[in-house]
Amino acid sequence: MIEIERLTKRYGATTAVDQLTFTVRPGTVTGFLGPNGAGKSTTLRMILGLDTPTGGSATVAGVPFANRPRGLRHVGALLDAGDVHGGRSARAHLSALARSNRIPLRRVDEVLAEVGLGKAAGRRIGGYSLGMKQRLGIAGALLGDPPVLLFDEPLNGLDPEGVLWVRGLFRRLAAEGRTVFVSSHMMAEMEHTADHLVVVGRGRLIADESLPAFAARAGRGTVTVRAAEPDRLAAVLTAAGAAVRPGPDGALAVTGVDATRIGELALEHRLLLHALTPRGASLEEAFMDLTADSVEYPAGEPR
Repeated sequence: MIEIERLTKRYGATTAVDQLTFTVRPGTVTGFLGPNGAGKSTTLRMILGLDTPTGGSATVAGVPFANRPRGLRHVGALLDAGDVHGGRSARAHLSALARSNRIPLRRVDEVLAEVGLGKAAGRRIGGYSLGMKQRLGIAGALLGDPPVLLFDEPLNGLDPEGVLWVRGLFRRLAAEGRTVFVSSHMMAEMEHTADHLVVVGRGRLIADESLPAFAARAGRGTVTVRAAEPDRLAAVLTAAGAAVRPGPDGALAVTGVDATRIGELALEHRLLLHALTPRGASLEEAFMDLTADSVEYPAGEPR
């Protein structure tokens, strides 16, 4: 379990993390979301003892990580896949980590095989692609078989097969009762990966809730309707308080009323419907709505 209590980090006059409080629990994949500059990476670094908090605390199983000897047995982390010595082989890199943490050397080949780098174990890391370096970083996180795992943007550079593999890996780790904390800007991927979300903006907590609850906060579920008389149906729905806009191929995109109510109104006015398809708000829509005021450098309108 990771416990964050009023965690704060200031750099001069700039507050990167501002009184954050949340808990990352075992048995679930927790997504850590926020715009660029929201304080995600700084928070992860404080959890790992790489940065010292200005105030508050970050503990793993009740203890600051910096106080734990042989840390890879307690927490595995991938923060920057490119932060490795390019002249070493993958096997040499992981072997050094294993020795320094008193981890059996047999684990090196085990995790390399698990991440799909068994045949490339003897190659120099400098010749690896970004996706291969990501796999190596994940292997390093798994090396000590830890109960807590942190990943910062683990999907960068991975091909579709790699993304599916990582998604399954995170699910398996959580199912084993581990704490899995994943920072990512890939909203669509978090829809398929995370069970719970912690969302921050400008260093402050915006949301700490299940993925369905977060998506529902956007309030922008849409129903696509195809009807024999779309103009007449649009007038009926508008009179009932719905917002209606034309969609492709004569369909109507309706918000403000649900599919059941649309069907009732159509029946009441003897309107023939050909299709009625509800679509819930996506995680990306919810994220954009709830973090709109927290974007540090919003793009302007095109000229």
